[in-house]
Amino acid sequence: MEKWQKDFFEMLETVADEVERFFQGVSEVVDSVFEISEEITEQVHNTITIEIDQYLNDLADPLLEVYWELEEFVGEAEHSFPYEIEPSPEQNPACIGCHHYHGQVYNGNLLVCAMHPYGWDDKDCPDWEPY
Repeated sequence: MEKWQKDFFEMLETVADEVERFFQGVSEVVDSVFEISEEITEQVHNTITIEIDQYLNDLADPLLEVYWELEEFVGEAEHSFPYEIEPSPEQNPACIGCHHYHGQVYNGNLLVCAMHPYGWDDKDCPDWEPY
């Protein structure tokens, strides 16, 4: 083999070694970038999670306080709003079908009618009138 051929193959071998070292260096740099990006992503995720949790807690606490206060108000007011009770065979049977029957509950007290606010004890009310 001639000298120039030997030099040419040595040069190719040197270039191949240098290209291999170059790609190994690039691979190490890429691995480092991935590791750093993973660490940064994890830190950002943790920071954002903590900040969002804190923000939601700061936002939710006043809303929950308003909700609990409103629930207390509604719970108290619920009993003060009138609601209707229909007469039944067990409760106020003399009032079934009566024109005068009022049947509204005010603050926990049933007003049966104007003539008999607490209802009539017997089955035959003297003031009963049909609708």
